[in-house]
Amino acid sequence: MQKWLLALLLTTTAMMADYTVQPVDQKVIDSKIKIIDIRTPSEWKTTGLVKGSIPIMFFDERGNYDLNAFVTELNKKIKKGEHFALICNSGSRSRILGAHLGQKMGYNVLDLQGGIQSAIAKRIPLEAYKPIP
Repeated sequence: MQKWLLALLLTTTAMMADYTVQPVDQKVIDSKIKIIDIRTPSEWKTTGLVKGSIPIMFFDERGNYDLNAFVTELNKKIKKGEHFALICNSGSRSRILGAHLGQKMGYNVLDLQGGIQSAIAKRIPLEAYKPIP
């Protein structure tokens, strides 16, 4: 009975999870959805961040990552079941991570296609990165 209940719970969680892709636009920004910027600190410093976004690095400069450390930080900012968006530089990294989080881990992820480069091209307001001491 317990195994059946666990299987049902996992299936329900997976069915309730969502992974969608949408171009970056002002409408998304105005919706006040939390935006997680997964780029590196050097990228944040170079371009700034979409106003109000939350920087949590996923891939480092060498392409390495620590999924558990990332998810730990993500869970401090996102409530389970809450919809949030991911942004990277061009959309490649957010697509990889977003699909995994949404399809394998049960998160509700909106992948901002085109990344910060698209946001810059569309003149979406950015703010300077301010490292937390």
